[in-house]
Formats: sequence, C-alpha cells, structure tokens
Amino acid sequence: MTDPTTGSVDTDLLAEPRLVIEPGAAARISAVAGPVLQVMGYRLVRIKISGELGCTVQIMAERPDGTMQIDDCEAISRALSPVLDVADPIDRAYRLEISSPGIDRPLVRRSDFKRYAGHLVKIEMAVAHQGRKRFRGTLTGVEGSAVRLHRDDTKADEDLDVALVMEDIAEARLVLTDELIAESMRRGKAAERELKRHLGLEPPPAPHAQSHHPKPQKKPVPKNTKKHRLATESARRGDIDPDGGD
Repeated sequence: MTDPTTGSVDTDLLAEPRLVIEPGAAARISAVAGPVLQVMGYRLVRIKISGELGCTVQIMAERPDGTMQIDDCEAISRALSPVLDVADPIDRAYRLEISSPGIDRPLVRRSDFKRYAGHLVKIEMAVAHQGRKRFRGTLTGVEGSAVRLHRDDTKADEDLDVALVMEDIAEARLVLTDELIAESMRRGKAAERELKRHLGLEPPPAPHAQSHHPKPQKKPVPKNTKKHRLATESARRGDIDPDGGD
C-alpha cells in the first residue's frame, strides 16, 4: 500500500474545499467519504451515481499533488467500504468504484485551475455569463474569484478573453490534447520517483554513470634493496644494527 503522507503534504491543498458540490444521494456519500479521504491524505474530486450494473457509486479521488496510483485506489476502497456500509447513505444495493480523476479530468478546486493554466478546457456555467453557459478555450490563470479563459469558440462580436466567476461554474473539464497527455506522463513519473525515493527503492545508478577508474593503490615498498640485504647479512652473523639502539 502506498502512503500519500510518505512525503511532505501541503495541508492547505489537502483541506481546500471543492467549488462544485453534488446534490441528493451523492451529497450524502460525499459527507461520509470526504473526511475519511482527508484523514488518509487524499482529496475527494467527484462522486457520480449511475445505473450501470444495477447501481454504481464512483468516487474519484487524488493525492494533493494531483496524482493517483492503483494502490491508492485499493487502499481507499478497503477503508471506505465498511464506513459506507455503516452510514448507509444510499437506499439500494450498489457497487463501489474508486478511480483517479483521469487525464481529461474535472476541475473542482481553485488550485486545479491554477495547476492546469495553459491547457484547453470546457466550462459549463450554472449562471449564464454574457448570455452564454458553455465556453471552450485555454486557461490563462486565476484572477481573484474568476477563471481567465482565452476562447476558441467565439462568434461575431464576442470577446476572445473572458473572466468566469468560479462559484457560478457548474462543471469544468480538461480537453484531451497531446500536450496534456505529455504533462500527465511527466507528473506520473515524477510521483513514482518521489515515492521510490521515500521508500528507499531507488534503482542503482546506470552503468554509464558509474566510474570506470579504480582508485590508485599504494605502491608496494621494495624489499630487496641494498639496505635490506646488508641487514639480513648482519642478522645472520649476529651483528648489532647500529641504527637499532643498544
């Protein structure tokens, strides 16, 4: 089992509230699952209830840095299942599914909009902005309580750049692009390296990184010099070495 608290955890990110809250049964599940996830070091992203396979409750979660691994999903499932069984927030049988946010993930917190600035998004508003509810474009950052968006879906006489109030957003999701896939892969590899470093599982250095030059050894002291031969001959005759004391 991996531990999201193995490294340093940003407690502000961990406790950051979501901008979008589900209604009905999903809200009841959120009230149970959210605190459990936070204690474990994870953040709740979204809850979705669908009629697939009878009834499926999908809980989407992540580490504060936005990463998620298979071991994380398994750990959350083991911890949440008995808690949900006791709380019984839904009035019928269901299948619990724990998942990562995915690459084309929903954006549900202020930090999400900051983290993915420069990427393409689709946004649907709960409250219309300039007579529109749907927007698509590149995130250019966060300004106060609004998300800055450079649109690529404008019509005549519409502004290319808009500021959408975060509290008025019903749903925001990243659009799958080559750039997004590449960044997701980089984040995943970085998270894996960090985990291995904290667990002491770093691989040995590559052969080309190892030194091929052995340390120089001390030159052996010669033992067949003239001085050694004279000393041996004196010892054989029983003479006293004048340098050896009395």
